[in-house]
Amino acid sequence: MYLPAPPLVLVFAGSDPTAGAGLQADLLTLGSLGCHGLTVVTALTVQDTSGVEQVMAVDAGWVASQARRLLADVGISAIKIGLLGSVENVAAVAEIVADYPDVPLVVDPVLASGRGDELLDEGALAALRELLVPQSTIVTPNSIEARRLALGADEDDAPLAECASRLLGAGAEYVLVTGTHERSPQVVNTLYAADGVVREDRWERLPGLYHGSGCTLASAIAALLANGLEVSEAVREAQEYTWQALRAAFRPGMGQLIPDRFFWARGANRDDAA
Repeated sequence: MYLPAPPLVLVFAGSDPTAGAGLQADLLTLGSLGCHGLTVVTALTVQDTSGVEQVMAVDAGWVASQARRLLADVGISAIKIGLLGSVENVAAVAEIVADYPDVPLVVDPVLASGRGDELLDEGALAALRELLVPQSTIVTPNSIEARRLALGADEDDAPLAECASRLLGAGAEYVLVTGTHERSPQVVNTLYAADGVVREDRWERLPGLYHGSGCTLASAIAALLANGLEVSEAVREAQEYTWQALRAAFRPGMGQLIPDRFFWARGANRDDAA
């Protein structure tokens, strides 16, 4: 007799060879939080821990075929969207997720690498805004992404509450704007809904530059939604998980730190080493 399957979460994302971000980071996070990740590869990248050198979007037909084949076979508890790579992929994914309106949809608008390498052009950004934001349960931009996604251009000083309002007006149920890129002593993350601020969480700003913090947070939210938590609770618990993963981060190469998504499994070893 087989045991019940863990919650299944479908991820649309690009491949990151470092496993710091992208679908590899999503799988690590989902596994750490008790889910089984299913992956649809949307883009291939050439990168290391210092930055992204090349991005090649997967053909949209292949993206759709990967997803349709999976979805005809298994039931899913949540969907998480990361880097899509092209306007054609945005359209293909939007058509697919429209068939699953009751499944929580987490949209992480990956627009650039941590170093600032552009990963999505303006056409794909506009398609993301018009086709996927309206279907989302929650959108999880950092402050830079929130301004670009909501306003369509770089506006460094636009109020983040206004950006969230525009994304909610476009159809998102919730918007979580993270403050890692803001000049503030603490990192302030704010969850918005149609009736205003749902919660505001403040976190110690950790030293260093991290690769994949946004992927970790969005995947953690998806995992917790798949496990049955309400959005506000999932957002709070996902932030705690992400902060702990960042605090335990390691540097495998010459570039950015990578969050340790299994910090809880290695905690005793770290304490012994200290």
